[in-house]
Amino acid sequence: MRNGLVLFTSDRGITPAELAVAAEERGFDTIYVPEHTHIPVRRDAAHPTGGDTLPDDRYLRTLDPWVSLATAASVTSRIRLATAVALPVESDPITLAKQVATLDFLSGGRVTIGAGFGWNTDELEDHHVPPGKRRTVLREYVEAMRALWTQDEAAYDGEFVSFGPSWAYPKPVQAHVPLVIGAGGGPRTFEWIARTADGWMTTPTESGIGEKADALRAAWSAAGRAGEPQVQVLIARRPSPEDLAGWAEAGATDLIWGVPDKPAEEVVAYLDRLAERLGLTAGAAVG
Repeated sequence: MRNGLVLFTSDRGITPAELAVAAEERGFDTIYVPEHTHIPVRRDAAHPTGGDTLPDDRYLRTLDPWVSLATAASVTSRIRLATAVALPVESDPITLAKQVATLDFLSGGRVTIGAGFGWNTDELEDHHVPPGKRRTVLREYVEAMRALWTQDEAAYDGEFVSFGPSWAYPKPVQAHVPLVIGAGGGPRTFEWIARTADGWMTTPTESGIGEKADALRAAWSAAGRAGEPQVQVLIARRPSPEDLAGWAEAGATDLIWGVPDKPAEEVVAYLDRLAERLGLTAGAAVG
């Protein structure tokens, strides 16, 4: 299993670039950052934990993910650059396709998109995304961006995205930019992933990951997909040896460990302890 780090970015503590350098030096494979463009003061949308209030003020303070990852790309050479999770439907798809392609080009092909459908419907509505259609909107965004990334003259005609034949460069270095969906595991999500994405990222409160991973693979096979989907486990607490064995048995491809937005020296000390516990080798991150 690969080992990644997710920094719930804010305007406090360690920067994404500082984390990326320290993570790459210690043999971690991927860094992840989140996205919220803004948080409306009104609270019609419940947090996924079920609470009426946000559990963390960093939701109000997240840095832009693509700018954050660009700063990380500029000071590293191997570690992968990912989101956990981005909200593509809150951007213009043509502009977002350009940002992702540019980051992949400049980083030498290191981008993975972890995307969500968007639990905060208040936030979505400010971006004129109908909450009941957010899965359709995301599918069209992904299809349109892939057209721009892979075709010399790309066009798309959907319900929410439409543009005529266009040129768009640079193209990503990767022939296929991986897309992993972060959402609660269930039949509807797994069918969406099997049709459109490359894998699943668990929620922090996910249970029954082994059974759900099997359900994902069944949906994958039913959709006629070759190979295996990625299964990325977002870790919310210190796991037991039994947890780690269970995730390995479930076919998890990635473990994602949380990093606090504390001063750099505190985070680096934490990374040293975590790398030692995981048996990572300095400088061995996967490019």
